[in-house]
Order: sequence, then C-alpha cells, then structure tokens
Amino acid sequence: MFRVSIQSIFTPLILAGLYIFIFGEVVGKQIGTIAGVSYIDFVLPGIVTMNIMLSAFTQSSSSIFLQRFMHTIDEILVAPFSYLEIIIGFAISGVVRGLLVGIGVYVLALFFTTTSIAHFPLFLLYTASIALIFSFMGMIIGLWSDHFEHLMLLNTFVITPLVFFGGIFNSLSMLPPLMQTIARFNPFFYFVDGMRFAMIGIRDASLSIGIALIIILNIFLGMAVWYLFK
Repeated sequence: MFRVSIQSIFTPLILAGLYIFIFGEVVGKQIGTIAGVSYIDFVLPGIVTMNIMLSAFTQSSSSIFLQRFMHTIDEILVAPFSYLEIIIGFAISGVVRGLLVGIGVYVLALFFTTTSIAHFPLFLLYTASIALIFSFMGMIIGLWSDHFEHLMLLNTFVITPLVFFGGIFNSLSMLPPLMQTIARFNPFFYFVDGMRFAMIGIRDASLSIGIALIIILNIFLGMAVWYLFK
C-alpha cells in the first residue's frame, strides 16, 4: 500500500478534494442549506463513506488477486498460518487504507467547512465496520477473479451505483415516494445515513437497522471469505 502511495492514498484524496471543492464552493453556495446545515456539511459524510468503501475494497481485492497472479500467495499458504490469521492480515490492510483515506478526506474538508464529529464513538464504529465490510467484499472478488477486468465488475456495476443512490448528495425526503421506498432497500443508504448522524447529528433512518445490517454483513462476509480460503 505504501509503496504505491500515490495510487493508493493520494489519488483518492485528490478526487475527494475536487468533490469537496465543487460541492462546497460551487454547487453548495447555490443550494444553501439542507436540514439546517450547509450543503457541504450534509454531503461530506457521504464523500467520506464512499472513499472508505472504495479504498478498502480496492486494497484487499487487488492485493489477493495480484498475489494469486504472481503466485506469491503460495508462500503464505504454505506458511504455518491458519485461514483466520491470513484473513485477518488481508482485512487489516483494507481497513487501514480505508481509514487513512477517510481521515484524509475529513482533514481536507476542514479547509472548506467547520464541520465537527457529533458522536465520536459511533463515528469510529461506522468507519471501522464499513471498511471491514468492503475489505471482506474485496477479498471475495480477489479470490474469485480470473482476469484483471473481473476486479472492476462489482465496483462498476454494483458498488458505485448503490453508493450514488445511497443518499450521498441528497436527503431521503428530496426523493419521490417510490424512490424513497427503493432507497430503504439499499444497504449503502444505511451506511451513509449512519455516518451522517455520527458526524452532523442528522439521519433519515433508524440507527438500529444500520447497526444490525453492519453486524450481519460482517459476520456473513467473514464466513464467506473463510470458506473460500478453505
């Protein structure tokens, strides 16, 4: 991760900085406020969440796939590690990259906004849990992929669309009734909504649903990764 830091750390920070600048200085000033807060404060939790998701997913998926591609994973598999220890190693790398990028995005945002973290323990829970979920998802894709293009399939056709329809740039009340119902079946909506509540104290859904969803997904995906390794 650190050997390719321009790609793994600085590239998402630059892209996030552009998002923050556009929505904070350009679009945000035209929109005004949402739910009593400035537009950049409203969208920032979603931008942080999106970058945590994509960074954790990319780290674990590319790490496993490249090691399989170059057969360096053979050295890990013949070493005296249990499947659990191997999974923990890959998962930590994804979580660390996700948290580094997420924190970096938040620091960048301080140049454009005075946002603070309303519920710090909940913020830590959501950032670490979301990073772990997408680290597990990346490991599954890394174990499944046979070609480089397979690495981007889930990201392109599932993660990115669900992220953008997960309430990053709008509140639930801004959608028509049918879209509001559909959004409530999008798990990414609860990730963004929970992060928004942790950072600025505003939410559109029940926190208990989001936390339950995080716990279930971490357990299910963790067991799926263990099964694939086995």
